[in-house]
Amino acid sequence: MNNSNDEEAMKASEQIFNDSIIYVTTQGAQVRTDGGRIVVWDVDGDDGELASFPVEKLDTINVFGNINFTTPFITEANEHGIVLNYFGQHGSYKGSFIPEKNTIAQVRLKQYGLTSEEKLAISREFIRAKIRNSRILLNRKGLRETDRLKELEEMSKQAESLDVLRGYEGDAAEEYFELLDDTLKDGWTFEKRTRRPPQDHINSLLSLTYVMIKNEILSALRQYNLDPFLGIMHKNRHGRPALALDLQEEFRSILCDAFAVRLVNKNILTHSSFKKDNRLNKDAFKKYLQKFDDYMQERFIHPHFEYRVSRRKAIRMQAILIRKRITGEMEKYHPLEFDR
Repeated sequence: MNNSNDEEAMKASEQIFNDSIIYVTTQGAQVRTDGGRIVVWDVDGDDGELASFPVEKLDTINVFGNINFTTPFITEANEHGIVLNYFGQHGSYKGSFIPEKNTIAQVRLKQYGLTSEEKLAISREFIRAKIRNSRILLNRKGLRETDRLKELEEMSKQAESLDVLRGYEGDAAEEYFELLDDTLKDGWTFEKRTRRPPQDHINSLLSLTYVMIKNEILSALRQYNLDPFLGIMHKNRHGRPALALDLQEEFRSILCDAFAVRLVNKNILTHSSFKKDNRLNKDAFKKYLQKFDDYMQERFIHPHFEYRVSRRKAIRMQAILIRKRITGEMEKYHPLEFDR
């Protein structure tokens, strides 16, 4: 935001704007265009314009719940390559609008043409980095009994098939989640990973954060003209963003789980932040989105490139690297992995 009017609009609304991504959560709002800017308008209330942003600086708009778009906005989004991601009010992914310019046939053909051997080599890197990062997160939290994870990390390098690799991944996940409980403060317990629906508050936070990071990956893959629904390791299924799930593996512990644990251990969210169905209440969800966006902007030294990047930028850098591996510009995929 570059002026006081924008800042006041942001404070008065439920929007979050940073870098090139907007989150819109005000129910009944409308996204429209006005003089080269994207405008979020309070249609049902009395606030009028909630916020506006220069169209040339945006590449992704995430909307949650009952949000509407004008036809001129859709035209503008398509022309400028802006991706629209649709979520339920509580964060469940519903679908996306993909601009025409975000498809390049040559890149897609390379992706479709990956051999089984190439897929296995890349998948080994996904899972090796996932196991390594799981071990590093536990070490950061003071847990040192991670020898089994280190052993599985080494074994994953030599996996002779995707099925064998998935077996190592499953063993590592079981070991990791048993230890994750020890990273939580008193009053919070992690017994096992549960999904659809999550059976407790910490599982609910994990599931929501996996969705949010998956959305970041989807946006990055589309920005670099990769098909997020054509997987390398994950099996292709209708409506399943298999490539995004592939790339997410290396981020699960070190980005997703680390963020959820932070929210709990720093009392940013408490058990009172959740409703009976284990979902965050309205105010807590808004707080979650703000903290998530702050988290994605935090910078660190990238362990491969050795310069400072935000977490959001790091995800997009990995999308570039997987594209270069797919197109043959690089012989090996370099995942985001940490030494300590």
